Amino acid sequence: MFFSSSGGYSFTTTLADEAATYRLMTDIAAIIEPGDLITLSGDLGAGKTTFARALIRYLADDNSIEVPSPTFTLTQTYTLPRFAVVHADLYRLSSSAELAELGLDDSPEGAVTLLEWPDRAAGYLASNRLDITFTLEPQAGLTARNVRITGYGSFGPRTERVLTIRRFLDRSDFGRAERRRIQGDASTRSYERLTRDGATYVLMNSPKRADGPPVRNGKSYSAIAHLAENVTPFIAMTQALRGRGFSAPAIFVGDREAGLLIIEDLGDELVVETDQSAPIEARYEAATDLLAELHSEPASPVIPVESGTDYRLPLYDMDAYLIETELLLDWYLPKLDIRISDAKRENYRALWRDALSPVLSEPQTWVLRDFHSPNLLWLPERDGTARVGLLDFQDAVMGPAAFDVASLLQDARVDVPEKMEIALLSRYTRARRSMNAAFDAPAFARSYAALAAQRASKILGIFARLECRDRKPQYLRHLPRVSTYLQRSLAHPALASLAAWYRANVPPVKV
Repeated sequence: MFFSSSGGYSFTTTLADEAATYRLMTDIAAIIEPGDLITLSGDLGAGKTTFARALIRYLADDNSIEVPSPTFTLTQTYTLPRFAVVHADLYRLSSSAELAELGLDDSPEGAVTLLEWPDRAAGYLASNRLDITFTLEPQAGLTARNVRITGYGSFGPRTERVLTIRRFLDRSDFGRAERRRIQGDASTRSYERLTRDGATYVLMNSPKRADGPPVRNGKSYSAIAHLAENVTPFIAMTQALRGRGFSAPAIFVGDREAGLLIIEDLGDELVVETDQSAPIEARYEAATDLLAELHSEPASPVIPVESGTDYRLPLYDMDAYLIETELLLDWYLPKLDIRISDAKRENYRALWRDALSPVLSEPQTWVLRDFHSPNLLWLPERDGTARVGLLDFQDAVMGPAAFDVASLLQDARVDVPEKMEIALLSRYTRARRSMNAAFDAPAFARSYAALAAQRASKILGIFARLECRDRKPQYLRHLPRVSTYLQRSLAHPALASLAAWYRANVPPVKV
């Protein structure tokens, strides 16, 4: 059941007509997550059920769906694409003691609850919730409403974000654009497709990353791993990549301080099959060629952002590699009920230092870091490597070329057959040799194996963390694939000692 609390963030707005009410609804829809409680307050006829009906139809992407008022049924459940929605009306309840009869405790896991007349549940409302209060504004017209939006608890920052985004869209001349959320991945960023005058754009919502607690030498994990704290690295890398002729999305409007950008819509055609079960080889070949082309020229760590402002890419250093590999110890092994002693941890770190030391001496280039199928789009109307659209490169660092090649050819979300991996690795090597006769193929192969194993270890830890900490179990289905990639990489002779540690301490994933 729900628990009481107060406080949060609040703002008010006046809705002149139905169109304004619809825009507010889309503003709210953009921040809703599974498990949220949204309370709808106000007098009879103020617009609570109308708002709930519009929201449910919007989330269902179906304007024809029947959404009757639950005044008499008390609750109505809708199974929608992202989550279930429970629409409840407490008007007929005479006291909060009758709440148990509604069966809200039996709602589907992760369901969003829309609760009308929340005053009937006084003392039982969740501490983290969003309240929308409607009041009539007859002097402004029959359709006018005053609305107060209040975010309680953890909903406070999200509520503030609603207002920040609305103001950004209004001043950017996108205030009346149609908004549709784009399915995201594991990051904290969110994306929406904007439609204005028949053209589409993408709203990138990337608020400043809150620095986590210190984990080593007074630094947070994100600081050690060199994860972007704001949109400045994205802006810098976008301009740098486009300057090289690659298909990073153009930026049309931006607010660096707010972490909001309106960027080019590169579509939604991927480099994998429609069901995302297998890579499309010709598209993976183009992506491989893109990396060879990217790595063929010297890359500067200093990139202009705007007049008078530069951004320096951090170095992918040993501390960053090690903190990432330790995710396997901190999250993946505990999920298997395995605890590693301090001595074994130090041995693990020492083995990784030995394996990665040669990598640090490799020539440094731009490492986009998340160069894999979710972030690669197919643009058939363009030519050559420009057919590969690039996304999510804000965590770019200066590092070895082999890292992004491993990200692509050992895609954590798609089965890349070993035969295809070898063929594409050979394709990359031939391309690099054709551009530079001094290209050291054996050293590259050694770095590729070490970095692929490092990345697989990190991903096993991240996917376990997504389930245990963030309640996102859907990533667990990828564990067998990532484990297979890990074993494939550890087979390189240069990693024999590290492979022995894994055999002794990391059991194989059960398929």
